[in-house]
Amino acid sequence: MTISRLIIGLVFVVSVGTIGSACDNKEYFTREQLLDPETCKDCHPKHYSEWKASMHAYAADDPIFLAMNRRAQRETSGALGDFCVKCHAPMAILEGATTDGLNLDEVPQHLKGVTCYFCHTVSAVEGTHNNPLVLTGKNVMLGGLDDAIENEAHQTGYSVLHDRNSPESSSLCGSCHDIMTDDVHLERTFSEYKDSVFADQPFDQTCSNCHMSGVNDVIADVAGVKLRRRHSHAFPGVDTALIDWPGKAEQLALIEDELSNTVQSRICFNPATSEIDLSLTNVGAGHMFPSGSAQDRRAWVEIKATKDGALVLESGVIADGDRVDLAADPLLWVMADHGFNAAGEVEHMFWKITRIESELLPPSSTFDMTDPDFDHSVSRSYPTSGQPDRIDLVVRLRSVDLALIDDLIASGDLESKYRALIPTFDLEGSRLVWTAEAAGSDLCVP
Repeated sequence: MTISRLIIGLVFVVSVGTIGSACDNKEYFTREQLLDPETCKDCHPKHYSEWKASMHAYAADDPIFLAMNRRAQRETSGALGDFCVKCHAPMAILEGATTDGLNLDEVPQHLKGVTCYFCHTVSAVEGTHNNPLVLTGKNVMLGGLDDAIENEAHQTGYSVLHDRNSPESSSLCGSCHDIMTDDVHLERTFSEYKDSVFADQPFDQTCSNCHMSGVNDVIADVAGVKLRRRHSHAFPGVDTALIDWPGKAEQLALIEDELSNTVQSRICFNPATSEIDLSLTNVGAGHMFPSGSAQDRRAWVEIKATKDGALVLESGVIADGDRVDLAADPLLWVMADHGFNAAGEVEHMFWKITRIESELLPPSSTFDMTDPDFDHSVSRSYPTSGQPDRIDLVVRLRSVDLALIDDLIASGDLESKYRALIPTFDLEGSRLVWTAEAAGSDLCVP
């Protein structure tokens, strides 16, 4: 199943006017002023504080991104060009402040990251991947309201690309979240979403429906604004800030909440084979789990089975600072993309990856319970040395694989202090405790 919503014509209505002293400006802000997110803060303080703590704001300051870009530029003799930075600091590229991201420490902060101006002036999506967005270049701020209040700060316009309830809006988000190199479709979140039930009519669950939850509130702190549904601009995913950054604790809590309902587990014990049968189902993500830069992510199953307190099975017990790839564990269930270079060797650096082997949990493709594809769970069996009386399970996730971090440290591109700051998440919704008493007649929980 594919959805052809790739080049969207902009439909918007501009409304202008004044509402007294809503903001301190007597004239509209200039384009130069609107390029700076600080300009938006006075009238949209909640949007601003959420965005400022988000990975969109952080994108060009992330030390891992900077290390990867620096190493890639060096190893490709500059051929990488703007491949990374056009997504991590698109306005810096468009304004001519950088060509390759190597001078980002000299670029004004208001041009770094994915800014208010960048998103809210998109007029068209001319492709499916690698940031194909076209901007108006003007000072009209586009959004999902067709009855925006007239104001003194800026002109406003409606766009289907910014209307979270419009199916077309997913192309604005998704086309930056699909990345292709000359050799591989490296990041496939948008493609995964389009092949899921969430992108299909009549469901049409957009990217914003999931990643921009709403509350009843005003969307601007100015006179005359009515109560609406204000949507969060925190955009939680799985990545976290490693440097001193606003709202780190709040962002971490949002990520943990987002992950908690993503994967569902089921444990059965087969006494005939003395095997534990484990099924995992991606119930909460409208794309694969994990997704995005899945070649850099590692999710795995931690499972322990005991009989009278003695271990009869243990797999996936990996300390927070230990590498997943170095675990001496033949039963380890890892969910990730595995990259390989032209020589067939394991490769962490994306510009050298020519082949991907994928082990991910798929999203739902149908809600029809009679359809054979309704059950999209993935299963594994674990042999035990005896029938357990207790089985403990949880799925764990690292947004960045420590093997990649160690590679960047070894090349001198990343400071070693960041290694200890990579978090490991426990997906609480996946956590199960199996006991014979809790199991039904089929010896399954739940």
